[in-house]
Amino acid sequence: MTATAHSGRHVTDVTVEAACNGDLVLDDIRISRETLLRQAEDAERSGSAQLGMNLRRAAEMTALSAEDMLASYEALRPGRSSFEELEELAGRLDAHDAPTCAALVREAAVVYRRRGLLR
Repeated sequence: MTATAHSGRHVTDVTVEAACNGDLVLDDIRISRETLLRQAEDAERSGSAQLGMNLRRAAEMTALSAEDMLASYEALRPGRSSFEELEELAGRLDAHDAPTCAALVREAAVVYRRRGLLR
């Protein structure tokens, strides 16, 4: 399994020396979708279904900007969003080819409504 950064750079090229020299960009230290999906497959093969699902969601999140990712986390904090706002977030995640993340947000919206955790 060849591990690559989000930028496509091989992980062996991501070194402290490269960082000190200014040779790295943010995407060089972000993991790639493909690497996360391989890790998910490995986890599932070893019987760790929940870890596999978490890694699949992480793989989907690589399509998001840092701002969109942080906004999603903020929206999911109890009391921060209405049911409709969480549904809108799920729609945006679907549009970013993140259906597993979108399903999690929809599930959270239903649970938050049931438990009184919506804004």
